[in-house]
Amino acid sequence: MTLPNADRAQLGNKIDDYCLNPNHRKGQHKSRLFQKRLGITLNNADQLKNAIRRAALTEPATLRKTNEFGRHYNLKFWLETNTGSSLILTAWIIRTDEDFPRLTNCYPVDK
Repeated sequence: MTLPNADRAQLGNKIDDYCLNPNHRKGQHKSRLFQKRLGITLNNADQLKNAIRRAALTEPATLRKTNEFGRHYNLKFWLETNTGSSLILTAWIIRTDEDFPRLTNCYPVDK
């Protein structure tokens, strides 16, 4: 199963303000991983954003849980750049009052 309504997936500001932000209290660790493994920084964030959008449309998603906030999904995909390659974990929510997925987290993971 792919992410429901993936064609309308919203990344919001998660990538720029959190996942690739070297100054974010929690996101800085993800930022270092993206830079070390893939050479991805805020300067080339579109590379990651485009890969996430493609993966949302094509890769299998797993329903992780359903609660009062909505349905929570995980989706993993392989990303290769000129610097290296890594498995990427993305987390999504489809809020109870919405019908499209929103990105809630994203980071490189080990196999």
